[in-house]
Amino acid sequence: MKFKRGTPAFGILLGILFVVAGLLWMKLGFWRTVLLAVLFAAGYFIGAVENKTQALKDVVNRAIPDRKPTPIDVRETVAREQENAFRAAAREQQSTEEKE
Repeated sequence: MKFKRGTPAFGILLGILFVVAGLLWMKLGFWRTVLLAVLFAAGYFIGAVENKTQALKDVVNRAIPDRKPTPIDVRETVAREQENAFRAAAREQQSTEEKE
């Protein structure tokens, strides 16, 4: 039987896993259940992953992607801020003229 997302068999499998996790949580407590899950994940990783170094690199790269700094164009930023200030001053002047 293949467990594929979106199939009833996968739903039943996840349902059973969640019931077991809930029972463990009630019986052992939260932190002991978390420790048990972490130890299971470590054992699975050690036993099932052939190239552990590359797998760890892939996990770290997915969790913390490389970010290239985006250059800031100072002239464009200053020009945009000056334009915004000019428009705000023009609106303020227009509103004071309308009040008079």
